[in-house]
Amino acid sequence: MDPNAWLALGTLTILEIVLGIDNIIFLSLVVAKLPQNQQNAARRFGLAGAMLMRLGLLASISWVMQLTTPLFSVIGHAVSARDLILLGGGMFLIWKSSMEIHESVEGEHGEEGAKGPVLSFSSAIIQIMMLDIIFSIDSVITAVGLSDHLFIMMAAVIISVLVMMFAARSIGDFVNRHPSVKMLALSFLILVGFTLILESVHIEIPKGYIYFAMFFSMGVETLNLLRSKKKREAKVNHPE
Repeated sequence: MDPNAWLALGTLTILEIVLGIDNIIFLSLVVAKLPQNQQNAARRFGLAGAMLMRLGLLASISWVMQLTTPLFSVIGHAVSARDLILLGGGMFLIWKSSMEIHESVEGEHGEEGAKGPVLSFSSAIIQIMMLDIIFSIDSVITAVGLSDHLFIMMAAVIISVLVMMFAARSIGDFVNRHPSVKMLALSFLILVGFTLILESVHIEIPKGYIYFAMFFSMGVETLNLLRSKKKREAKVNHPE
């Protein structure tokens, strides 16, 4: 009943949802490669896996905090396990997103009816879990820095994942229906990848800048979509 506990829970939940946006975007792009009848199950498995992973990391907070302990030095810069994980995750995100962009662009100019490769269910889950590890570490470290109570941190993770489960399908369907939005999402993931690489060498970029750029771009694209929709409606109502 302590108001401070509720304030901490609300703040952490919002932060967990915000930090999970890039996770949802990546999940939506991977799930789109699956057959239609497997997509909902993949979303549930992916987000449930993310929740279990974050809860497990929270339960082993002392081990998570040791990830920031320097392992060795390179040109006078200390390198920790967290740095190596962020570096690998950033490179994977850039590679994966670049391949998706290449496939989208080439698909538009390739043979008619050509389709990209379809993932197996297990491959999709593995890819989702690999990125969950990267996003979970930063999420857990953020939670530890904002609260001293394990129950509050775990409750925030569970609530945020439930919210993401509710929104993941809608976001995924919207991204898949609009190719320009999908391209923006892929570009955003490349930006996140570069950010992870910079963080691995201790160059910190405020997350607010990245999310502002994303929401601003999405806002502009939303206006374009609304404009296109009105033009189509005008043509239907007033054909030449």
